[in-house]
Amino acid sequence: MKIAKKITYATSGVSYAQMDPVKRLAQKEAAKTTPNLLKLGLQELAASRGESAYVWQEGNHYKAFVVEGLGTKNLVADAMQKITGKSYYQAIAQDTVAMIVNDLIVVGATPEVINAYFAVGNSDWFSDEVRARDLIKGWRKACDLAGAAWGGGETPTLKDIIHPDMIDLSGAAVGSIKPKSRLTLGTTIQTGDRLILIESSGIHANGLTMARAIADQLEAGFATPLPSGKLYGESLLTPTHIYAELVKQLFMARIKPHYMINITGHGWRKLMRATPAFTYHLNKIPPVPELFSFIQHHSGSSDEEMYANFNMGAGFAVIISAAQSSKTIAICKQLSLQAWDAGVVETGSKQVIINSTRLKSIITFSEKTLGVR
Repeated sequence: MKIAKKITYATSGVSYAQMDPVKRLAQKEAAKTTPNLLKLGLQELAASRGESAYVWQEGNHYKAFVVEGLGTKNLVADAMQKITGKSYYQAIAQDTVAMIVNDLIVVGATPEVINAYFAVGNSDWFSDEVRARDLIKGWRKACDLAGAAWGGGETPTLKDIIHPDMIDLSGAAVGSIKPKSRLTLGTTIQTGDRLILIESSGIHANGLTMARAIADQLEAGFATPLPSGKLYGESLLTPTHIYAELVKQLFMARIKPHYMINITGHGWRKLMRATPAFTYHLNKIPPVPELFSFIQHHSGSSDEEMYANFNMGAGFAVIISAAQSSKTIAICKQLSLQAWDAGVVETGSKQVIINSTRLKSIITFSEKTLGVR
């Protein structure tokens, strides 16, 4: 099938080259507010700035906090509802909670309270009772999966800011790191550590802007079948794994991760997010799920572009000592999560090298390709 037009992250409207400098500026200005914590008798962990969650010391333990949003995945749910008549908002709720919680747990935090932010362009959005009920029930079920209480939230109507038929989904979570030895910021990574990749359930909630652009090029849009027969749109709506129970079980088994990564935006480039300079060399990677093969074909993307922006079958990663790698994989298996001992941490410049027979050529991501700090 001929590709109508090459589609990239940037051409679909998402440019990390433009966003990342703003994020770094925000981090710089935010750091100037640290004295306000000291006035309260609290102290931040400066090393957590630029990580997925912000950490501070409170009494004899650490606290962690995250604000995250779903992105545009709910637009796929809205489009699919018109095709199938089904509401997909229980899955969408889980996606949103997963985006929040999976960022919180990477620093070693146990989720405690999650709050919701449901902003609409018109209050008529809530008149679809099935969809609204699915969103609420799905959020509650996702909080149960995360092991956290739903504390409350906000439901503003933002006329003329949000499209009247749309909802913007996001939220926040706070958690505790108890004991303090569970803190995971990458400071203990060392040469010889193993890099364990844990399966994703699908696209999760990053790359949906590009995925929607592809649907616009397809004659049947989201109703286009994949080779398995599953509709493209429904495949995109597979709910995101919440990895909180995995992290909990690792600590209960006295496994101490040296670093954990929620693989979302920036794809496998995120594997080098930790501050210390190491080379992350991978040679055993998951088979590419059919959804990503479909996206790659219809976008005209190279292997490098795909691994730079999508999870490609691995939604979470744990960097662990070689002695604890097999036990880590066994715990994943107990939780019905497939995992791969994918590679090793090597002494060298900060970079990710993917060298696998599944690829046409070796992929190398240098430090300059990840500008989140």
